[in-house]
Amino acid sequence: MGQHRTVATTFASAVGERIGASLAGVDAELARRYPGDPGTRQPVHTVYVPADVFAADTLRFWGGRALAALDEHAPDAASLAAVLGLPASLAGPVHDRVRAKLEREPVEDLRIDFEDGYGPRPDDEEDAAAARAARLVAAMYEDGTAAPFMGIRMKCMEAAVRDRGIRTLDIFLTGLMEAGGLPEGLLLTLPKVTYAEQVAAMAELAGEFEKARGLEPGRIRFEIQIETTQAILGADGRSTVARMIDAAGGRATSLHYGTFDYSASCGVGAAHQSPDHPVADHAKAVMQVAAAGTGVRVSDGSTNVLPVGPTSQVHAAWRLHHGLVRRSLTRAYYQGWDMHPGHLPTRYAAVYAFYREGLEGAAARLDAYVNGSGGDILDEPATARALSGHLLRGLDCGAVDAEEVTALTGLSRDGLEGLAGRVG
Repeated sequence: MGQHRTVATTFASAVGERIGASLAGVDAELARRYPGDPGTRQPVHTVYVPADVFAADTLRFWGGRALAALDEHAPDAASLAAVLGLPASLAGPVHDRVRAKLEREPVEDLRIDFEDGYGPRPDDEEDAAAARAARLVAAMYEDGTAAPFMGIRMKCMEAAVRDRGIRTLDIFLTGLMEAGGLPEGLLLTLPKVTYAEQVAAMAELAGEFEKARGLEPGRIRFEIQIETTQAILGADGRSTVARMIDAAGGRATSLHYGTFDYSASCGVGAAHQSPDHPVADHAKAVMQVAAAGTGVRVSDGSTNVLPVGPTSQVHAAWRLHHGLVRRSLTRAYYQGWDMHPGHLPTRYAAVYAFYREGLEGAAARLDAYVNGSGGDILDEPATARALSGHLLRGLDCGAVDAEEVTALTGLSRDGLEGLAGRVG
């Protein structure tokens, strides 16, 4: 008893060394292609505002309109719960948090749109709009009125608008640099991508700007919008979206599904174009698998049914939007687009209810996993990562508070991030 015993083996040490050497390239490739979660906050939505409409008070305007809609059509917790089918236990906390969010931070991610929402304009007009956007964004970050994430959607890399898109990008980035530098929350969107070479071209532009301005390589990153069938399946039968992530050279931050362009490209009639259509589900499933483990996130599209008009019409639009957001969340699409201030109450109501209703269950399972205290579910490390990620996303958007999570799990944010495998 207590004496060390030699365990018999057959392989010579040289065998393991040889296997290790043969897989060194694979090890490096796995580390490069699949770095895991970036460890940063992901906004719950993106709001698109045409460049000619964007102003210094756009965020306050959206927040004010959203609050007015809430006050008119669901002025208290019970009425909002009745419209959306929220359980009584969640009604108060969700309503209170939605109001507070609309007052404090109504928009998490704003994209100034120079593409479909702006359209073709004379060059001098778009030049001026791009320069103005840069000045406004810089000023908003300077005075603390900016959204956590802001940027532009340029025109795409197709031949007809390529030069215009590149020039707008140049003017906007140059304006930010002249105003003091690129803000931390900067996000850029490349739309209507069909070939990986277009993504590579965007990455090259980013690199050229960095060199010219003395920026750290890789500082400029961008989103890829999936709006064409060719972005999902190429003419050669291969998954194009996976090649696009690779072509970005580590600069891709996320993949955004474009509901209406993609649906139209599949021949779906206007009355049936929706984020829950089967063609949308197929595209988003491909996007999700292609992005898994790469550090590139995914975002759902939007509904174009606006909550306007009489209360009955607003309630119907709210129920539709709320249901679509919940559907996305359960499918691990934690971000989407919002097209109207009236969508904000139901965006946050759906998000907050989703994280709050899962709070105690997720916390209990995580506590049992960390402390080995058992329970009726035997979780593995991968599930612990998912549980931690769930709680972190709830913290990031304001659905839950750090004190609540710590009281239920005994874990600090650092502890959660360690379990979630966040590498940032």
